[in-house]
Amino acid sequence: MDQETKSLKPEMENSLLVPHLRGYSGASNLGLNEVVMKKRESGQEVRHLAFGQSPFPVMTQAQRALQDNAGQAAYLEVAGLFKLREAICQFHKTFDDISHFSSDDVVVGPGSKELIFLLMSVFNGDILLLAPCWTTYKPQAMFLQKKTFTISTNFEDEWKLTPKLLEQCLEENDVHRNRILVMCNPDNPTGTSYTSTELAALGSCCRQNNVLVIADEIYARLHYDNNHESIVKHYPEGTILSTGISKWASAGGWRLGYHVFPEKLAHLRKAVISAASHTYSCAPSPVQYAALWLFTHDVGTTEYMVHCRRILAAVADFCFRRLSEVGVKVRTPTAGFYMFPDFEILREPLLTRGIETCQQMCHYLLEEKAIALMAGGPAFSRLDKVLTVRLCFIDFDGTALLPASYPYG
Repeated sequence: MDQETKSLKPEMENSLLVPHLRGYSGASNLGLNEVVMKKRESGQEVRHLAFGQSPFPVMTQAQRALQDNAGQAAYLEVAGLFKLREAICQFHKTFDDISHFSSDDVVVGPGSKELIFLLMSVFNGDILLLAPCWTTYKPQAMFLQKKTFTISTNFEDEWKLTPKLLEQCLEENDVHRNRILVMCNPDNPTGTSYTSTELAALGSCCRQNNVLVIADEIYARLHYDNNHESIVKHYPEGTILSTGISKWASAGGWRLGYHVFPEKLAHLRKAVISAASHTYSCAPSPVQYAALWLFTHDVGTTEYMVHCRRILAAVADFCFRRLSEVGVKVRTPTAGFYMFPDFEILREPLLTRGIETCQQMCHYLLEEKAIALMAGGPAFSRLDKVLTVRLCFIDFDGTALLPASYPYG
């Protein structure tokens, strides 16, 4: 009987999975981070340049707010705590000069990733993605059996989407009349960000071609020059703002994000809230109350962001200069934690070691040199044969560095 059961097991395993998810794998960035953590736990020293987790501590006052609200155990509104949604609107008025948001437009959830997934799930249409792009957008669409179209950006255009590229995609493909573009600005994995002029042109192009936008602006507050531009200001009626506290507030593990919908897309917002009510019910109550402190204490949060941006900008500049000095092709990051270097200059030396792809290069660096990097392909939707990688320049102790920035104001 045991032998018979064993022989049936693979067939049973396949039958339990829906066909399109056979071979489906977890998030590559989280998987690699777990590998690195196990190596470190075993005593191995690894330079971890592969994971986008803020190196800075959560603000002390916010930690206290979470402790003080640990007893908040009641379910909250599915869309989120009313006072928090009000504070979010005021936050974006202060920092982005966006004044048309109201609390009714906001949906708070357990991370912006979950909200993007729910929005994709209720959306009746096709998904437009960029290459390179964050590792999760495409797997989410695949999970939901959504049809996706990938638009390849390039080094010459600073890895940015242009109206020409968008229109070319729409002209050359049979895209559903309902289409939504997922656009990360500032960008993960390239570190680039868009100007007001560029966003105005993209907004006009999207409007003319009936393209809705999910504006993933999770790194907005980490623009080194503090001059983030949002496409919401140029295409307000067709843009859903997606962001949260994971990056600028260094609270990734708190799992709190939010979407802000335009009034024109209220039907999508209501559908997302309905889906939320049947999945996570509400974002954790203690975290929502603690996040209220983050969104209502402008002076404390502003000072914190100033110091984080200053340190990140210095490290980004150092990495860019050192890579450029040795001939590595890379764009200067303008925000966030990342840059996207191309190690084509090492093609010949790597071939002598039997290394032909960026995946193989990253595997070699991790196993032989104890340096963790994420290959640009296929995880970030780039070709594996191209030697691009995402380099996260945040493997440092932010708690120790923050005080060094204080004397500079």
